[in-house]
Formats: sequence, structure tokens, C-alpha cells
Amino acid sequence: MTSSSLIVSRLRAAGCVFAEDEAQLLIEAAATPIDLAAMVDRRVAGLPLEHVLGWAEFLGRRIVVDPGVFVPRRRTEHLARQAIELAAPGAVVVDLCCGSGAVGAAIAVAVPGVVLSASDIEPAAVRCARRNHTGDVYEGDLYEPLPTSLRHRIDVLVANAPYVPTDAVGLMPPEARCHEPLVALDGGADGLDVIRRVTEAAPEWLAPGGHLLFETSVGQAPTAMAVVTRAGLTPRMTRDEEIGATVVIGTLG
Repeated sequence: MTSSSLIVSRLRAAGCVFAEDEAQLLIEAAATPIDLAAMVDRRVAGLPLEHVLGWAEFLGRRIVVDPGVFVPRRRTEHLARQAIELAAPGAVVVDLCCGSGAVGAAIAVAVPGVVLSASDIEPAAVRCARRNHTGDVYEGDLYEPLPTSLRHRIDVLVANAPYVPTDAVGLMPPEARCHEPLVALDGGADGLDVIRRVTEAAPEWLAPGGHLLFETSVGQAPTAMAVVTRAGLTPRMTRDEEIGATVVIGTLG
């Protein structure tokens, strides 16, 4: 049995669905056989693949993901794509709950001249986001650390806020609930607590005609759209069935 086959067998036994693909990524990333063995051990022990590799692929780019930082999901690419469509060249863009900074980085690469700011409450995420894009990244709770000069000037406000209901966090895969910060997962009783806070304050930060975008589940979308309406924004929902992604957009008239 080849070394590659042994790695695949170990990964498969540990429950890795895409064992062959993961094995190849680990082999390519390892500098030495000793490094490879250690990386396989960490993955078999349950560490997310992205934390083992040190990066995640997001919209075709490698995003640095340090241990303890929320791993950007493939479905969140839909959120980034919607923001990219709405961001004109030179737009003022803010990425709340930025995590690794994947969404903001994707927007900055795709749209010329955007003025990007981001914030996250997790210090590890802030450090990571600063490595992934050149925008200003602030540490703190949602809008609290942002400069007041951004009030009523934001054209695109994107928030990859947590939306897993508290009672459902324990049902998530161990690699998420054991290795990612709870604050990035737990969205409160119905999953929408943080989204409500983001939405209620959004009119104080959006420019006229500006857009708020956030990810949610398809089941939560009707309630989320009602929250957007109560905040004085015009809501709409967009869905990508292929990757199971739902995004709610609110526009300030």
C-alpha cells in the first residue's frame, strides 16, 4: 500500500467524506514526510482541513485561515457574488462579522477601487482578515469599532453573521463546534439575534440607495425579510440551489 493510500485509508476511517481529495491537498502542502505525518494526525483528530492546511479556497482564491478562526463556507460564495454585483467601482464597502475576511477580500479583488472596511469581535479573526486584504479591519462588536465617518456613507454592507439557532449548535459537525469560535456560530434562540442587531442599525450607516446583505437559511428567510422591512429597508431574497445558499438583501430607499 502506497503512502498516499495509507493516508486515504486513515482519513476515510476518521469519517472524511472526500478522503482522496484531502490526502492530495495534504501531500502537496507538506514540506517533509514528518510534516505530512503531523498534518494527517491533526486532521484525523478532527481539526478542520482548512486549519491544518492554513488556508481555504474561496471564489478561486486562497484565504488564510488560522486555527480558531471561522472557516469560510462554499455557500458563502453566493453572498460574496451578490455583493460584487451591487458594488460599483469606488464603492464604500463594509464587511461585518468578517471572520477571515474572505467576503471582503473577494469584493475588493472583483470591484476596482472599493473602499473596504471590516470588523469582527474575535481578535484571531481580525488578525487573519488583516492578512487577507488591505482594507481597514477593526476589532469590536459589529458597528461599534467603525469610524463615525462611515455613517450614512456605506454603499454595500455585508454581514456573514451567525445564524445557527442555539439549540442546533450541538448538532453541527465536531470540526465546527469544537474548533470554531461559538460567537461565529450561535445566532440565538431562533438564529437571528445578531442579524436583527445588524439590520436595525443599518439605516444609520447605509448611504441612500445602499444595500445590506446577509446569509441565512431558507427557513429563516421570511422572518429575516420581515426584520428588514421593519428597519425601513426594501427586502428581497436570492437563492443558489446548487450550493444551498440563501441571501437576504435590504435596500435603503
